[in-house]
Amino acid sequence: MHLASRCLMAIMVLGAAAWANAAAATSTLQNITYKTLPGGRVELRMNFDSSQVPQPSIFTTDKPPRIAIDFPDTANDAARHQDIGTGTTSGVSAVSAGGRTRVVVELMQASSYKSHVEGNSLVMVVNNGVAAQPITTASTIDPSKALPSAMNGPSITNIDFQRGANGGGRVLINFNGSGANANMHRSDNNIAVDVENAQLPASQAQRLNVLDFATPVQSITPRSTPNGAHLDIAFSGDVETSSYQTADQYVVEVTPKKHDTKTDKLGPGAEPAYTGNRVTFNFQDIPVRSALQLLADVSGLNLVASDTVGGSVTLRLVNVPWDQALDVILRAKDLDKRRDGNVIWIAPQKELADYEQSLADARFKAEDTAPLVTTYVPISYGKAQDIAKLLTTGSLQGIAGGSTGAASQHHGFLSTRGSVSFDIRTNTLLINDTAEKTVELRTIIAELDRPVQQVLIESRIVIATDDFERDLGVQWGVSGNRANPSGQVLQVGSSIGGAQGNNGGSNNPPTLGAGGLAVNLPATPTTGTASSLAAAILGKNYALDLELQAAQLEGRSEVVSSPRVITANQQEADIRQGQEIGYVTYQNSVGGGGATGTATVAFKDAVLELKVTPTITADSRVFLAINVNKDSLDKYITVPGSGQVPVIDTRSLNTSVLVDNGQTVVLGGIYEVNKTDTIYKVPGLGDIPGLGVLFRSTQRINDKDELLIFVTPRILSDSLQ
Repeated sequence: MHLASRCLMAIMVLGAAAWANAAAATSTLQNITYKTLPGGRVELRMNFDSSQVPQPSIFTTDKPPRIAIDFPDTANDAARHQDIGTGTTSGVSAVSAGGRTRVVVELMQASSYKSHVEGNSLVMVVNNGVAAQPITTASTIDPSKALPSAMNGPSITNIDFQRGANGGGRVLINFNGSGANANMHRSDNNIAVDVENAQLPASQAQRLNVLDFATPVQSITPRSTPNGAHLDIAFSGDVETSSYQTADQYVVEVTPKKHDTKTDKLGPGAEPAYTGNRVTFNFQDIPVRSALQLLADVSGLNLVASDTVGGSVTLRLVNVPWDQALDVILRAKDLDKRRDGNVIWIAPQKELADYEQSLADARFKAEDTAPLVTTYVPISYGKAQDIAKLLTTGSLQGIAGGSTGAASQHHGFLSTRGSVSFDIRTNTLLINDTAEKTVELRTIIAELDRPVQQVLIESRIVIATDDFERDLGVQWGVSGNRANPSGQVLQVGSSIGGAQGNNGGSNNPPTLGAGGLAVNLPATPTTGTASSLAAAILGKNYALDLELQAAQLEGRSEVVSSPRVITANQQEADIRQGQEIGYVTYQNSVGGGGATGTATVAFKDAVLELKVTPTITADSRVFLAINVNKDSLDKYITVPGSGQVPVIDTRSLNTSVLVDNGQTVVLGGIYEVNKTDTIYKVPGLGDIPGLGVLFRSTQRINDKDELLIFVTPRILSDSLQ
């Protein structure tokens, strides 16, 4: 019954509007006839009762494919609908509303057309497809029916472009007044907009390149025409087009075609996504309440308009979702809407704001008069004191040993009269607030008082060393005795360090002493001793001693430390293992060489320390803030007057990293290489090829140290906690 009465009211409103329009109409559409032409074309003939055919306004839509012809100041006596079914033309309809008559040619697919005036008839030939471009300019009409001059219409003040939230492009044509008549036509990758009865200033006749906006729209090219302005909007891709016009603005929207029916949730400040069925309206000064009634019929929802909703609106909507059409009407008349289920309440913005403010005032007044109740909430996993601080910034009262504090004027999540206290001994919250607010606080506390996840941090610290040393050296010397004619024995040869030879004459051969080395370049390894190969030649009057020395040292070592620790989420854990090295220092010592002052024992740490703070992310990964120190004793150094002080080798790493649960990551390493090549030689002689090895010794050292740190975080499940 309600639906029937609503439909009857809509019919009465539209009937009254049609009657009023008929009374003011200057011509009448008597009938529409058609005939078929070769090639599937259809010729429509719209006959009028007067000798003058009203100036038509023609536009097309793609979804559904239609050709609409508007005749201003015209009544309708033609049949409401006729079936044709030839070519792409399925039928034709005629309806009168809003002071004009609209003829809609229903198509099976988009088709081009031609139109012209013959006597008191408008003749339109609809092609079987889109082989020819639609001709809609005044040149197709009888010259006596030309459109009025654009000099009498408004001016285009600005042509702007915007990018929509859904990736579409929006072309905005702004006028400095009403009276412009805009029509949109789409063909291939171009949208043609004809703006009749409007002037295009030279400053606005500039091509706009909008590629940088990342929308389907590529460019906008406006130009002046004898009857107004023409815009070519180039686009690319599969798109949907729509347009709507208000008194001082015409908007063309080009959006990518949606292949997924799911819609994203809107965030704060995002533009609305319109999903309603698309409609096409063209009304001149239609009552707002009648326009809302039409939208209610299209949407299937219940629209309730306030008594203060009134006035008229001029609309030209082409292929626009009904919910977007509703928003356009509301913006044009400073209205707003509130939806509750399938009922939409429409009223002026101020009226809705006053209504909502009165509801808020009533709710606050009810809170001020509601009785207060006291509730005790035990805390299991957190601290009552911490949760009380979260609930309110200052109005907390602590109960520790029977003492309480005064409440502040800041109430946080509490009502204006509420308060919260905590008992440290029993870890309990004491809430004194209204019953409704207490229920909300219990929900908040249940979310806060939850067990914290724990993380097992496993790490391995590897110190690998590779030492290599090779030493080569030589020692040799030669000496001899010779007797001169006078019988005196002369010593010939090396006498470094004073050779001790035998001068007993020719029957006693000389011997080479320890200090008789001509070349003394032995191998000197840093650790251990060198192996030697010695040879000696003793003659009657001479001695030759040669010793070759060689040493090679290779060493590999690996120190693996594996500290592991368990800690709660966002809580720092620290684990240390090592030793404290003690040493003695002296103060107030007398003299420079002795340690005669006051002895003090000091200590230095040489430990392996791991500090880690894990943070579990929402996607079950772990963000780690890690600090690793690996110290070891190197040696002691002697400080005059203060004894011996230890030297500590320090290796440390401080970093942050994001890893998956159970993933092992190498945080970093310190790689040290120490290469030393030392040569001791006799100048000049040591550079002789071949023989130079007898006059030099060499030492080659190649040491490598590497520090690697591996870390594996594992989130412990609730069953393991």
